[in-house]
Amino acid sequence: MIEVNLLKSLPQVKRNLVARSSAKSDLHIETSRLFGEMYFDGPREFGYGGYRYDGRWKPVAEDIIQYFNLKPGDRVLDVGCAKGFLVKELLLLGVDAYGIDVSHYAINNCESDVIGRLHLGSADNLPFPNNSFSAVLSINTIHNLDKPRCITALKEIERLAPGRSFVQVDSFFTKEEKEIFENWVLTAKFYGFPSEWIQVFKEAGYTGSYYWTVVT
Repeated sequence: MIEVNLLKSLPQVKRNLVARSSAKSDLHIETSRLFGEMYFDGPREFGYGGYRYDGRWKPVAEDIIQYFNLKPGDRVLDVGCAKGFLVKELLLLGVDAYGIDVSHYAINNCESDVIGRLHLGSADNLPFPNNSFSAVLSINTIHNLDKPRCITALKEIERLAPGRSFVQVDSFFTKEEKEIFENWVLTAKFYGFPSEWIQVFKEAGYTGSYYWTVVT
């Protein structure tokens, strides 16, 4: 396994931690975990507060292509693709990219370039044959499952592209960061310190690359 930051080119998001902490309720959590319109395009306290294409994923796609040494026509799967922004950028760069997501809303409101390339489904049950992709990506997705399903998802990712995957998950390095994260988080069901995640990766037999999303 290799730790690598493939999202370093993304702009830093300014989060209103105080507003989220004071507004967060069981209703916000339950609604956000439906991954519907409220989560993607509703008020900020329910999720993204508007998830729209702005081109920011293009340099990420370029870094992914370079990291995995992808060639035109290589097949790549984005697990937890949402509206398909990364899939779109990979396609524009010549990669045969596909996505899968649990959200009917996101897939039905995807970028026109990726219509027909996004599948409805969960990370822990990927409907593709063994070794069927040159690389598999999963960015800020599998932590939305409980621990057993999270481990299954990692096994599924490994099955599709052994040793050629990238997973980014919610984590924190200090107790203070953990408290900030827990005040902010809406959808994650399993999370932990990096050492705890490493143990999960090992339990799943995951051999790909990984990195952390830390709320600040």
